[in-house]
Amino acid sequence: MSSSLSRRGLFHLAGAAAGAMLGSRYASAQQPQAPPPAPRAGGNRSLAGNPEPFPALQTRSTVSLVYGEDRRKNVYEALLAIDEQIKPKLKRKKYVVIKPNNVTTTNQLGASHADALRGILDYLAPRFKGPVMIAESSAGNTMQGFDNFKYAALTKEYKKVSLLDFNEEAKYVLLPLIDFDIHVAPVRLAARLVDPDAFVFGAACMKTHNVSVVTLSMKNMILGAPLHQAPKETTRWNDKRRYHVGIRQSLYNMFLTAQRLQPNWGATIIDGFEGMEGNGPGAGTPVASRLAIASTDYVAADRVGAECMGVDASWLGWLKYSGEVGLGQADLSRIDIRGAAIASVQKKYQLHADIELMLKWRGPMEELPRNLGWNRPIFEHYPVDVV
Repeated sequence: MSSSLSRRGLFHLAGAAAGAMLGSRYASAQQPQAPPPAPRAGGNRSLAGNPEPFPALQTRSTVSLVYGEDRRKNVYEALLAIDEQIKPKLKRKKYVVIKPNNVTTTNQLGASHADALRGILDYLAPRFKGPVMIAESSAGNTMQGFDNFKYAALTKEYKKVSLLDFNEEAKYVLLPLIDFDIHVAPVRLAARLVDPDAFVFGAACMKTHNVSVVTLSMKNMILGAPLHQAPKETTRWNDKRRYHVGIRQSLYNMFLTAQRLQPNWGATIIDGFEGMEGNGPGAGTPVASRLAIASTDYVAADRVGAECMGVDASWLGWLKYSGEVGLGQADLSRIDIRGAAIASVQKKYQLHADIELMLKWRGPMEELPRNLGWNRPIFEHYPVDVV
């Protein structure tokens, strides 16, 4: 990937690329379907009733769940348990990006621990000889966070490991989101997270959140991808704010971003050695869950993670949407768990104080009036031939 690209010239892939990916994703994720029936004579088509939902994803996914008293060992053993699924994907890549969760740059409880990263690097060391980047777009100063959490030591302990601030690198792709008024709002996402040469490793934390209910694998990738101004820039801007635009809009934007990033997700770890409950993601309190979760399916990993936190998965809009269209397996009955049983490690986390507001997306849209002029069936307004 060239380092000579300027901010406004770098990786400007707009909505066309995203749109092409979205269409192909549905096709590749689902089982083959029967062709649609031919139109009836005369061109009339029946649209009675609601459209069928997306076909359920039949493919089974595997999630490892390890419980133990050593964070680093938990992470390593969780990855080792799915080794045969990671290696074929890993060997096709030129470099690895480990994406920690550093929404905070000062509170270790809310950020990926260096020992969790050591567990990933321990796994990679005998299996991958190329460069490895620990890369993030923190909500604050990324490199200060790396210093505070002692990530620099990892570059000395392991060969070919480097640290990268996505904001400083300033390479991005564009994705169209929606704003509060449901207008198109472009967002700049770190380009390396969609680079086909990169194996993207998520290093998530297990914690509660003030918008998405919980933070796990997908949330780490989705809100870590948007950029903001580099440390030396005088003009302040932050594309992460484009996700905080109303609970319904935020959840849908998370879903759109997951669609864009998902084809390049390699594997994920959820470090729940010491989780966070209450007013996460930065101001909660610790929970000694003592576990690690790993999978090559981020959706399945988060489905299991929610269960381990005692959280109703139907409350997680971003997970529900992603599961419905086949970005991964959200049906617990189609997830094979290796290691500890969920019931043996489950702890019910206290959720954020604003949980009732967060769950309003599940009910009818009361924030806006219903459309005018469409109270009768559409065919009473227009002939069928026109539709």
